[in-house]
Amino acid sequence: MDKPRFSGKVMAITGAAQGIGKAVAERAAQEGAKLALIDRAPYLTEVTAALKEQGAEVIALQADLENWEATRNALNQVQQHFGRLDILVNNVGGTIWARPFAEYDAQQIEAEIRRSLFPTLWGCRAALPHMLAQGRGVIVNVSSVATRGVNRVPYSAAKGGINALTQSLAFEYAGSGIRINATAPGGTEAPPRLTPRNSEPPTSQEKAWYQQVVNQTLDSSLMHRYGSVNEQAAAILFLASDEASYINGTVLPVAGGDLG
Repeated sequence: MDKPRFSGKVMAITGAAQGIGKAVAERAAQEGAKLALIDRAPYLTEVTAALKEQGAEVIALQADLENWEATRNALNQVQQHFGRLDILVNNVGGTIWARPFAEYDAQQIEAEIRRSLFPTLWGCRAALPHMLAQGRGVIVNVSSVATRGVNRVPYSAAKGGINALTQSLAFEYAGSGIRINATAPGGTEAPPRLTPRNSEPPTSQEKAWYQQVVNQTLDSSLMHRYGSVNEQAAAILFLASDEASYINGTVLPVAGGDLG
């Protein structure tokens, strides 16, 4: 390559304060992207400051992406600041509880769906008007191979919704110069979360249920290991780049051979 893949392009990344989203931001900055990092966590500013020190052009936007108005306002601010939106990485989501489906109560089921489906649904809806106006754009959604797995049925349903969303939107907007794909990560090693998804300490039974998730994740992967955040970021950025210009409506498993 004679120049960085994202030189001059504006990329918005949700859930960028830690984990996969942070890794995507760091790697995209190295490849020349102008970045808008969006997260509800206040320490997003620390990630932004570190990238600025390395010479990246980056802004931080604090928003609760489970809320439509907050999501729309955040993407509008990206447009206002940079004058365009070339790439959106919808990364927000994650299991809050791990337990057999019969053990979830109604409020927990709704919370899982709000956490792992709506930020991507709202993100796509908020980004599309900007991409349609400029006649091109790329969206990469982060799904999961846990659409087939144990002790996470509401999360699985949310991620299955992201797969359907990705494929249907790709059909609708391919003629408008917009590509929409998704990655489906498997188990991924990441630094401890600065803000736990579940603030309640797990009981011994909940620890046992989560261990079943870990065991199933390792057994389902042909490589029998967890991936790294950098391995996940590499796949996301491939789909975001022009190298994937003939890939559309695809959900790419990144799970050591587990296809979900």
